[in-house]
This record gives sequence, structure tokens and C-alpha cells, in this order.
Amino acid sequence: MPIKLDKQLPALDILRSENIFIMDDTRALHQDIRPMEVLILNLMPTKEATETQLLRLLANTPLQINVDFLYMASHESKNTHADHMKTFYKTFSEIKTNYYDGLIITGAPVETLPFEEVDYWQELMQVFDWAKTHVYSTLHLCWGAQAGLYYKYGVDKVQMSEKLSGIYEQEVNDMLNPMMRGFDDLFVSPHSRYTDVPEAILREKTDLDILASGKEVGLSILASKDLREIYSFGHLEYDRDTLAKEYQRDQEAGKNPQIPVNYFPENDSQKTPKMRWNLAAATFFSNWLNYAVYQETPYRLEELENDFSFYGYL
Repeated sequence: MPIKLDKQLPALDILRSENIFIMDDTRALHQDIRPMEVLILNLMPTKEATETQLLRLLANTPLQINVDFLYMASHESKNTHADHMKTFYKTFSEIKTNYYDGLIITGAPVETLPFEEVDYWQELMQVFDWAKTHVYSTLHLCWGAQAGLYYKYGVDKVQMSEKLSGIYEQEVNDMLNPMMRGFDDLFVSPHSRYTDVPEAILREKTDLDILASGKEVGLSILASKDLREIYSFGHLEYDRDTLAKEYQRDQEAGKNPQIPVNYFPENDSQKTPKMRWNLAAATFFSNWLNYAVYQETPYRLEELENDFSFYGYL
């Protein structure tokens, strides 16, 4: 939440230069406050686990948040009971007249397929189109980030020689960006993917800022200059045992997976992994809610229909 101070206080300029959210007393008198509206498009197969992961991080704020869950009606979920989907999820047709401060698009286990061969690609493009005038800031995660870059900029993913799986070190490239406020120079994050986005192609086709990257993972976190588009190729939301479950799943499927890097103590899959990315995860999601959503979103979300020039379509 913002700190309210006298606008004449000398410390204000210093705090603002450090991206500390300061509200002077004049602005505070005219501030309108309402709950934040967030939509989660959950494309992960283990939907209940992903729900818990994301809600845990979104709840790490004093802001009141209303959350809706969205699923693709053109795809049949095989790992989540139909009653759960019917009770807690909505279809695009049910929410398309709504407006949201924030949208989260999760990863999905379809990254080895060309985007056009994903069975819900056409429906997902409808969501992307709709979000231009109905969502203030969109947070894309893993495959969701790759899909967003392909849809908007034509930046395609490339297949890696082997799966990137483990806990990897990343470096903050832009410490002054509000999304990186509170991060140390280096942080670790889970990654779990077969594909990558080359930095050279990203720079050629977009003007997105690279906020974090790593030697092994390449690009890690990207953002548009107005923070209305955020792309994260890692999985800061993952639980302690998520990579372990994926490793076991791949073993049972006969994929002969490599053991996740820097994950199990002494590379022993029978030992409990150490949780080393929780602080970075909490900071990242709090920054998104605070800087990309709460401070800038209009009080009347319907105003979004009148301004979508930030997407480059005007």
C-alpha cells in the first residue's frame, strides 16, 4: 500500500527515484479505492495446484482482489474433474463483457507444438484480442509468455536440444524498473520448458525491456515500457515439489528425463528440495499488482475500451 506524506517533505523525491510508492496528501484526498479485478486463464493440466500457487502469491498484499478463473471451452481438461471446472471456472463467452485490472495467462504443456496446432489456439487469440480493450495489464507465464510474443510480435519459439529443468540463477538487468524493485542483483527461479525465445529476434521485432536474464535460461523477464505487458519465462509460482512431480511424471512416461538442475540436495531425488525462490516470487507478484495494476488502472474499467493505443493497433 502507498505511504501518505506531506507533499513538501524532501524525502519524497528520493523515495520516488527508488520506485517507492508515495502518495502526497493532495492526491490522497481525491483517491478512489475499489477492489482489484483479476482474471486467471489457467492452461496448466494440474489446475487445482496452479490455482493454489497463484492465489497464495496474489494474497500477499493488503489489496482486496476479486479473482475469476477462465478455461478454454475448445479444450477438454483430462486432469481436473468436470465438476471442479463447472463450479469454479468460466468460459470466455461468460466473461467477455467484463473488465479486469489484471490478467494472468499461465504456462501449458504444449510448447513442442506449433502454436497453430494447439487445439485452443483460435480461442486463445480471441482472448488476446479481447484483452486489448478489457484488461489493463497482462502477466504472461512460460508458454503463455511465448504465445503472447508470437501473437503480438511474431516472435516464434525455438526448440532446445534438451529440456531446461531446474533452479537457475538470473541477474537483474534493469534495477530501476518498478517490476524489479526489492530484488537482489541475483535471484533464482524454477524453469521447466523445451523451447526458448532468442534475444536477437526479440530485440529485432520488439521494443520490450529485458528486466532479467541468465546464462543458462537466456531471457527471463520482459516488460513493455508502460508495464501493461509482462512476460516471465520461469515459474516463480512453483511449489517446492512441483519440479519433482514433473520429473516423476516424465520418468513414468518413459521420457528418460535429466534430473532437474540445482534442485535435489546432492542430486538425490529421494531428498526434499530446498525452497530458494519464495522471496523473489512474492516480490515479483506484489510488484505486478502494485506498479503495473493498482497505481495506474482506471477507477472505471470501462474506460479501457476508449484507449488501446498501447498495444500498437492505433
